Amino acid sequence: MRQIKSVFINGSFTEPMGTETAEIVSPLDGRVVAQLTYADEADTLRAIAAASAALVSYSQSSVIERASYLQRIHDEIVKRIDGLIHTTIVEYGAPRERAKWSNLIAATTFLNQIPVMKNYPFERTVNESKVVMEPIGVAALFTPWNAAAGSIAVKVAAALAAGCTVVLKPSEFGSMQAEIIMECIAAAGLPNGVVNMVNGRGDVISKVLMESPEVTKISFTGSTLVGKILAKKAVDTMKRVTLELGGKSANIILEDADLARAIPLALQASFMNNGQACIAGTRLLVPETRIDEVKVLLRNEAPQFTVGNPLTDNVKIGPLVSKKQFDRIQQYIQIGIDEGAELLYGGIGRPEGSTDGYYVKPTIFTGVNNQMQIAREEIFGPVLSVISYRDEQEAIAIANDSEYGLMAYVSSGDAKRAEQVARHLKAGRVLINTLKHDPFAPFGGFKNSGIGRENGELGMNEFLEPKTLIA
Repeated sequence: MRQIKSVFINGSFTEPMGTETAEIVSPLDGRVVAQLTYADEADTLRAIAAASAALVSYSQSSVIERASYLQRIHDEIVKRIDGLIHTTIVEYGAPRERAKWSNLIAATTFLNQIPVMKNYPFERTVNESKVVMEPIGVAALFTPWNAAAGSIAVKVAAALAAGCTVVLKPSEFGSMQAEIIMECIAAAGLPNGVVNMVNGRGDVISKVLMESPEVTKISFTGSTLVGKILAKKAVDTMKRVTLELGGKSANIILEDADLARAIPLALQASFMNNGQACIAGTRLLVPETRIDEVKVLLRNEAPQFTVGNPLTDNVKIGPLVSKKQFDRIQQYIQIGIDEGAELLYGGIGRPEGSTDGYYVKPTIFTGVNNQMQIAREEIFGPVLSVISYRDEQEAIAIANDSEYGLMAYVSSGDAKRAEQVARHLKAGRVLINTLKHDPFAPFGGFKNSGIGRENGELGMNEFLEPKTLIA
């Protein structure tokens, strides 16, 4: 059986000190494809020590030196892109186009960081003082399973550009993808100890990282519950914290929207990445005067989102990542039925012809109100709740009536009107008549969707501390 390398410390892959193992199961067919031996407390302490030692010189490196490292990491990922796409499909179940897009984004993230760093004023004059932006120190990076390579890239690239050293703790459910990215970083020839990885149980690894006074920065992407736990623990050693957490994004279709364009976009926003996306637009808000039109279009467009094995079929939705995730979605679909929502499309059970793997039916509920459980909780699967509203003010109120505030969407025939609505939404990012991604613009959330921002200049700021020099 393939053994995944789980520990990279001080410039080389090493055998983990830990002995606990986990089987890596492919969601395509439920079969074991690899085994991971978990890193443990001793591995984590070694990684912290290596990062701390490397920080002394790396924090003093020049922008030109750091740019060369970022360039080389990009080049190495591009060399491995086909294998990374294949691994993403096998390990995660992503549709091929999604796997290709997300991994190319991972590569270009390192490249994009170069102009951000080169244009950044690391020294500036403020009144009579000189302000110097210094690397924050050793950064512990926690990355999720639903965007393994991309999340690693956005955190590692910003940390390296700022002059920080890194201890990466990837999700064990994305361990094969993390291994490839780490092999690319190793091949790029960074100084020993600048980037380290320990892949193991979250409770074991995080305890060591959170208690260490040598770790001065935490950047976490994952659930709101875990993010809050880490934030509380960070106070004990005054670690700086960036949290990119959950979402329950509202997608407002205004009265004047072109439904023939808005509804396909809405389904893409909801079902992207097999529905396993914190930014998914899972609450679709539509004018009650147009609800009948919307229902017809949803029924007509939903069959375009075919479900199947992304390795063998040209599909838009692959399997969910695990049996646990499959069961979770089935429970939420049943909750929606029990709450009295109208099942417009999909439902309980596997798609027709599916016997192995963790495939679910993309599901659409109408007649939903914003107090229902399916409208308030992050389901993390291809389940869309359609909520009707009377006027624009009510649509904004419904959209903002959520503990989350990561992403929102607005569709309208009037771009200025859409922007005015967008300005009233409590969300870190609002997409207007589009599903575009801007890698240089800040990404992060309001409320329980997180603290701080990633991407671009503001993302790099999260790894810097200002020092004021007064002469």
